[in-house]
Amino acid sequence: MQITRASDYAVRVMIYLAGLPPRSTVRQSELLRATGVSGHFLSKVLQQLVRARLVRSQRGSGGGYVLAVAADDVSLLDVVQAMEGPVRLNQCLDEGPSCERKSWCPAHCVWAEAQAAIVNVLGGSSMAHLASEGQAKSGPGIQPAYRTANLDPRLTCQGKEKRSMKMRTPQE
Repeated sequence: MQITRASDYAVRVMIYLAGLPPRSTVRQSELLRATGVSGHFLSKVLQQLVRARLVRSQRGSGGGYVLAVAADDVSLLDVVQAMEGPVRLNQCLDEGPSCERKSWCPAHCVWAEAQAAIVNVLGGSSMAHLASEGQAKSGPGIQPAYRTANLDPRLTCQGKEKRSMKMRTPQE
């Protein structure tokens, strides 16, 4: 499973906006520079964020884009779902008769647990928190997610506990 590029770009935009003083309006040209997203793609991402009511568009001189919701009240999950719809690892996790094997399938509980974990992790990460983490790592005015884009993520996620699963061989 991998999120789309649109979701990744939407997260970049939201973190950037969350790192600004409240009610700051930003022109699309500044978002282009700050996020590294191409102009056409950025327009589509911004349209979806506006439709989801996470960002507000203001026309005219002094216009641009502004967070429509307090950065503390928007999670990474909210942004991903605005771009991709509800998180769904497997169709058997839908309500109702989505799979006739659901009631007895041994994998169903694993899918449900994995989906719940993703929802909990993404839902527990607010844009305000992510913006402040980024500023703490790089200093004010620098967007770290874009400056360090080519670094190994294991080097930039220090302090985050990672678990690795031992791969089983057929003999085990």
